[in-house]
Amino acid sequence: MGKKVYSSELKWAVVREKLSGKLTTKEILSKYDIKNKSQVET
Repeated sequence: MGKKVYSSELKWAVVREKLSGKLTTKEILSKYDIKNKSQVET
């Protein structure tokens, strides 16, 4: 299995979602199909 690459647009969307506080990390993981919570928290 290869490494999943996320576009810069998706990364910025995740940052905006996280900073807004409207979604939890778990909800963001589900919405954007991200496998590891550290990818969102860092």
